[in-house]
Amino acid sequence: MEVTIEKSTLSGEVVIPASKSHTIRALVLATLADGTSVLRKPLDSGDTVACINTCRKFGAIIEKKEDEWIVTGKNGSLTVPDDVIDVLNSGTTLYIALGMAALCDTWTVFTGDEQIRKRPATALLSSLQDLGAETISTRHNGCTPLVVKGPLSGGRTSIECPTSQYLTSLLINCPLASGDTEITVPLLNEKPYVQMTMDWLDSQSIQYTHENMKKFSIKGNQSYHSFEKTIPGDFSSATFFLCAAAITKSKLTLSGLDMGDSQGDKKVVEILKQMGCRIEVDGNSLTIEGRNLTGGEFDLNSIPDALPALSVTACFANGTTKLYNVEQARLKETDRIAVMHKELKKMGAKIKETPDGLIIHGSELTGSSVHGHSDHRVVMALAIAGLGAKGITTIDTTESVHITFPDFFDLLTAIKE
Repeated sequence: MEVTIEKSTLSGEVVIPASKSHTIRALVLATLADGTSVLRKPLDSGDTVACINTCRKFGAIIEKKEDEWIVTGKNGSLTVPDDVIDVLNSGTTLYIALGMAALCDTWTVFTGDEQIRKRPATALLSSLQDLGAETISTRHNGCTPLVVKGPLSGGRTSIECPTSQYLTSLLINCPLASGDTEITVPLLNEKPYVQMTMDWLDSQSIQYTHENMKKFSIKGNQSYHSFEKTIPGDFSSATFFLCAAAITKSKLTLSGLDMGDSQGDKKVVEILKQMGCRIEVDGNSLTIEGRNLTGGEFDLNSIPDALPALSVTACFANGTTKLYNVEQARLKETDRIAVMHKELKKMGAKIKETPDGLIIHGSELTGSSVHGHSDHRVVMALAIAGLGAKGITTIDTTESVHITFPDFFDLLTAIKE
């Protein structure tokens, strides 16, 4: 599906949808817990539906009602799926569910869409093997189709985590192993997402310790309990509206955001302040006013999902912007460093690709026909680029926004002046 964007200014209020990362963690913990849990105001999108389907395959009973999902869990005794689990486009679901499969005593088979079948899981599979599971990569490349069999017995493992989702999978599932687990982490990107996982473990009184996220010790034979939770708004989704206001010099209010939450992408607020925006926080709302932007150097290791939107924003800033230390952005739905370089150049950007990021010199963009690469964050980033570019921008594969932000284009249309 194609969408056409013209140069615009924006005004009004946007209610930000719930966090995908929190919603998926909530679904998984509710599935592993005893009793019935209630998730209020969860994100209903392609990725979270993939997680619902996965949790149902493991035996959870999930009832979707308006503004809340009711999950009856398995108390740690998961049902062995009787069919292949298709995680669609959800990498978070895949990696966490590989650990869930290691809690079962017979084989579970995983697949996904074309993009998922290119996303590696080798390091996670190796750690699951260290901890007692058996794993098979049917194509011998560490990508789906994958087959996993437990049970987890605990033990010791060392894992490099170019994506934090590997570690999140172990942290969530190892408390249910039969023995204690020690995890050494020589490389860890995206630390705020691990903090989010630990916050969930803390809410469940799970016993574990860690040394600056470099070494974890987790007690085995633990359990999860049912809970009720309102899912907070998603800073990753909010990033696109924050950056849209910045580049169009508009004033927007975004509601549903908790600046005290562990989500890493709230760092975008501080980055935009440094670039020149005025931002005021009032409870769970923040108001941004775009002004003349100035470039800078920003380490995005903890917030790789922000790279597409910030690369667009940098095009409208005076001077040079360097986005760096985010090589893992190449391992997402697409190689987002290469893709944003390619598509923004079509619009006239003065942009250079580096091994771990992008260098952008501020310059005027011109509307063009650009390719969204079926990547939801690339599509949304190109859409906000179109808001500030001369002429008309046409973006294809826009249906991919359903993965995390189904209402994105409707909300964008509603605030155009």
